[in-house]
Amino acid sequence: METSETSPTGSKRETELLVQNKTGIHARPAAMIVRVTNKYTAEINFEKDGEEVNGKSIMGLMMLAAGRGSSIKAIVEGPDAEEMIKDLEDLFKRKFDEG
Repeated sequence: METSETSPTGSKRETELLVQNKTGIHARPAAMIVRVTNKYTAEINFEKDGEEVNGKSIMGLMMLAAGRGSSIKAIVEGPDAEEMIKDLEDLFKRKFDEG
């Protein structure tokens, strides 16, 4: 599920990402997500079960307790939102290189 709209800071996108790796989002995948998100100027939050966290925070991501099969919503806003989403979708599809 994806939505797009224009905002004063550029574009705002929301997309659902499925956690497919065996161990979910623990320290290593969280660090990989933060490495991706910090390459961009866009702001990002992840939402799961009504909890929203900063997508550029390893601790925040770990607090989501997103295990295998979890769906988390990425809410991205900024001029390079589109590129950030593409990188994140690729990372999640690769299962954080864990299998």
